[in-house]
Amino acid sequence: MSLLTDFFVGILTAYVAVTNSVAVGITNFVSPTEPTTPPPSTIETTDDSFLTELPSRLGSIPDVLLRSAAYQQAAVSGAPGLTGPTAADPIESIVNIFCTFRTTDYIRTTTGTGFFIDPDGVIMTNAHVAQFLLLASAADAGEAECIVRTGDPAAPRYVADLLYIPPAWVQENASILNDEVPMGTGERDYALLYVVDAIGSEPLPAVFPALAYSTRLLSTGMRNDPVVAAGYPAGNLFREGVDSELTPQQAATSISELYTFGSNRADVFSIRGTVVGAEGASGGPVVNAADEVIGMIVTRGDDSVDGPGSLRAITLSHIERTIVEETGFSLDEHLAGNIALRSEVFTETLTPFLLAILQSAE
Repeated sequence: MSLLTDFFVGILTAYVAVTNSVAVGITNFVSPTEPTTPPPSTIETTDDSFLTELPSRLGSIPDVLLRSAAYQQAAVSGAPGLTGPTAADPIESIVNIFCTFRTTDYIRTTTGTGFFIDPDGVIMTNAHVAQFLLLASAADAGEAECIVRTGDPAAPRYVADLLYIPPAWVQENASILNDEVPMGTGERDYALLYVVDAIGSEPLPAVFPALAYSTRLLSTGMRNDPVVAAGYPAGNLFREGVDSELTPQQAATSISELYTFGSNRADVFSIRGTVVGAEGASGGPVVNAADEVIGMIVTRGDDSVDGPGSLRAITLSHIERTIVEETGFSLDEHLAGNIALRSEVFTETLTPFLLAILQSAE
């Protein structure tokens, strides 16, 4: 199992290194290789406007969760929890996520941003930030932990477990080393974590500071619309070391372009450069004028077009559409009911799927 674990860790670490991701992946605290931005093209959308097309690596969509009776039952079990926004300021809601995967030979860590999307303690972030929690479930030679840090500067506050990561993202990235020039565009690069424990003597809060969000489709008419981006940029980790302090940042900016993975829908949008646009901001929210999250930061942008610190974000409508496609349940439904039970069943269901992918890739 140790060789299998090392193989999969290498695959996922390669993804972090070659994607345009703005999370910080650290292996023994060595910075990743500078990524390459894939060339765009354009396609016509259903409303006779144009979206820039990004290359999709996606093949077939796994139906492992749709076929799992246990997962389907767990998804609808339990009494409804708290719902709705409990914060309006992105700074109140964002967190720094520091995930560590330990084996007897090495320690690999990833730091990124997330934000509370549900007052029961559910956090949205990137799959490439939360990936090691899934890996740990399929390996007996390593341990994974995600520490949720909050405040200014960021300080350890909570421990989080994995609630959801798209099976299609796992399947897509399991073969990334077979490509001559592997690239990432952020497609289905999202995950849900949930807080399971507090660090220190303070109890868990009864209500977490969750942002409102909108899964409505975005249109090309939203170019130049004002938005606010927030995150924990962590470029100083490479300059000053892993003990350097991280400070939350938010900045006003605007949408510059919208992109599609071939769905004829706006799956990604770019925002003009700000101080937020640095390593570690990946997983941060992009909020519209109505204080709704409409996107999550996932990759670097094109600074030559949008200025230094430009970013790209996957839309909440992309997350909504794809989570329904892979599970049969909406994002709202994933935030309701017995979250701890769904997390347990999700991990039990995905572990054999993950092992089968690894074995086929040998």
